[in-house]
Amino acid sequence: MKKQNVRTISLIVCTFTYLLIGAAVFDALESETEKKRWKALSAIENVLINRYNISAEDFKVIETVIMKSEPHKAGQQWKFSGAFYYATTVLTTIGYGHSTPSTVSGKIFTMCYAAIGIPLGLVMFQSIGERVNRLSSVIVHAVKTSFNCKKAIASEVDLILVVTTLSSLTIAGGAAAFSKFEGWSYFDSVYYCFITLTTIGFGDMVALQKDNALNKKPEYVAFALIFILFGLAVVAASLNLLVLRFVTMNTEDEKRDEAQAIQALQIAVKLDGDIITGNTGDSVDERCYERISVINPLTVCHNCPTKFDMTEAGNGCYIDTNYRYPLVDCEMTQLRSPADLRPEGGDDQGVQDFETDDEGLIQPLRFEYHPSRGRASV
Repeated sequence: MKKQNVRTISLIVCTFTYLLIGAAVFDALESETEKKRWKALSAIENVLINRYNISAEDFKVIETVIMKSEPHKAGQQWKFSGAFYYATTVLTTIGYGHSTPSTVSGKIFTMCYAAIGIPLGLVMFQSIGERVNRLSSVIVHAVKTSFNCKKAIASEVDLILVVTTLSSLTIAGGAAAFSKFEGWSYFDSVYYCFITLTTIGFGDMVALQKDNALNKKPEYVAFALIFILFGLAVVAASLNLLVLRFVTMNTEDEKRDEAQAIQALQIAVKLDGDIITGNTGDSVDERCYERISVINPLTVCHNCPTKFDMTEAGNGCYIDTNYRYPLVDCEMTQLRSPADLRPEGGDDQGVQDFETDDEGLIQPLRFEYHPSRGRASV
């Protein structure tokens, strides 16, 4: 079985195993707390219904009003600042869910906007991530050079360490700011920053959602948007290194398998002056080559991508021999006269020994093939 197939199956198994482990851990950590919270909320609901003699239908209306009014604490969600914040969460696929369109036209435009904006955002963050990695490699190279390190070139490990450190600093700095502006604990702020920059976007904690912040705190709105865009670019740089490494490994395996398959179907030969030496056995029949157009300074077989150096030699020319040429079912019966090898003055002294036809093609070459020796003489 091919390596990339084994890797794909292994990744699928590992992913589902990881999901099962995560489900078990979350069950153990959260299920009991969920039960306790539900019991507490149910008890408070019963107390309110009995104390104020509220019917079940009226209580549901009150619940709906409270839930629907929650986003309005941030101010007008669909004025320009709030709409820009919403557009940012759509394009970056964060999707907090704190504000959603209620009109049919708004929902249609959201789908069309996301269909164009999400690919655009992914390409943009990918490009920025590559630039960040490039800058990081330059910095690492400069630092290593200043310390006279033997290997000054930045390795993948160096770049991963740099962008991971930068991502951690971004989250730590953002958490300090959100803890101050939102009144959250520092741990909750770190949690919010991580959930945001990884585009998970649960929506349980959303910035700019109280004290009419969208309308009264433009500097805080600007900071939150810059943090999201800059932080996503930094995280994209880190993911670019980690994810593309696995993609590259899979591509390398595919190329290696293709090369092995081609090599298995080919019998390499070596051109050595007027001797064709082939890595063949006695079972190989006599074969010959397809026409090669002799073009200075390189010749390329029409069927095979192998290139051969051509140099001047006496009254003719020869194909340099330090190349491997695949023996295939083709006929090298004619060679094009190398016009570029003509000496100064315009005469044909350099190629006069080649007998050519009207099209400038050298007449067919014949050789004797010796399977037992794996060679053929021209």
